[in-house]
Amino acid sequence: MEDSRWGIIYCPKQGVSRSQRRWERIQALLNENNVAYDFVQSEGPESVERLAQMMCNNGYQTLIIVGGDSALNRAVNGLLSLGDDVRERVVIGIIPNGRGNDFATFWEFNEKDDEKTIKWLINKRVRKVDVGVVETTEEQKKYYFVNCMNVGLVANIMKLKYKTRRIFGLSTLSYFASMLMLIFQRLETKVHLRVNEDTIQRKVMTICVGNCHGYGQTPNAVPYNGMLDVSIVSHPEVQQLLEGLWLLFTGRFLNHKNVKAYRTPRLIHFEDIRHADVSIDGRVVNEIKAPFNVSIKAEYINFIIPS
Repeated sequence: MEDSRWGIIYCPKQGVSRSQRRWERIQALLNENNVAYDFVQSEGPESVERLAQMMCNNGYQTLIIVGGDSALNRAVNGLLSLGDDVRERVVIGIIPNGRGNDFATFWEFNEKDDEKTIKWLINKRVRKVDVGVVETTEEQKKYYFVNCMNVGLVANIMKLKYKTRRIFGLSTLSYFASMLMLIFQRLETKVHLRVNEDTIQRKVMTICVGNCHGYGQTPNAVPYNGMLDVSIVSHPEVQQLLEGLWLLFTGRFLNHKNVKAYRTPRLIHFEDIRHADVSIDGRVVNEIKAPFNVSIKAEYINFIIPS
């Protein structure tokens, strides 16, 4: 396999009838710029990890994901399952095409400007970026994330959104149905964890461990300082909850009095989360059960950033 040839994994948006037209536009731009590439289309979210492993094993040096945070997460997990030799030689790029593009947006990749994105990918300015790790202490299995890990309410929303999308199909309708279903959900869970020198044992609404912006919950996190940002939200009253949502949408989430924030390069230990859901980069991972540890691997993967 020639080094300049891209291996592309195209992940169509689920439930979007015009997703194929988007891919045709991307293909046209690739051909106009004389990019040498091979591509495969994922059969579903679960197949992305396997396809990433296949392309890396077949010798591709540049792996491009046309998808969102979840697809990128699965590709990174597939890459990192192959060992250090593959991790060192493979470079990952992203063409945002998901309902959640938080990591791509951090780097100013815009889903509405494929031409600029492809120009940046061709220029291939590579930076090593940090990767978060969730490791279960009993099974000693590792799950990697580039954006964030969530425990509690936010992970619960992701789970409900997936279920309602299967029923309603449309993204907007599934979000609305998810929010309605939250009325009947428990909005808090008792946790036991250790961050830096603090041991936390209390009821919380949600916890975000961010390597990047974390969908607004860790707005100061950056994926290149070897640190993890942590926000812990206690259960507010309805008025305070509305205020917190306003601060989230205006980028001032950490100013809310019910939010406790940390920054750490050290391992974070979750001893107990009861039956709370856990999500990484927007996808719920049912296999992650407490106790587990969360840590950071500095400058761990090669990522193409804007030039």
